[in-house]
Amino acid sequence: MKMMIVGALALSIVAGSVATAQPYGNGPGQGQGNRGQAASHKNWGKDYGGSHKWKRGQRVGYNDWQSAQVVDYRQHKLRQPPRGYEWRESNGQYIMAAVATGLIASIILNAGH
Repeated sequence: MKMMIVGALALSIVAGSVATAQPYGNGPGQGQGNRGQAASHKNWGKDYGGSHKWKRGQRVGYNDWQSAQVVDYRQHKLRQPPRGYEWRESNGQYIMAAVATGLIASIILNAGH
């Protein structure tokens, strides 16, 4: 009887850990080539790094958007962005883009230079 209880306890521990385990490469940001991150940001554009000159209608890459400095539009005398958009500064450019997709609606060149 004692052996059966110990066996059932051991089986429940093993079964519980198997049920919660996640296969390699299926979690966010896991797997070869960061497929999890790419899938969750598939509507974003290509990342170019800090030296790219953006154009209206392009999509900012997710990493470029995350690394760009958030801008207070009031302080810099920029127009108020519509809901879902915000201003960022990247490589001397003020970029107003959609927060969800990086779609650029407006650009002001030579920001603060």
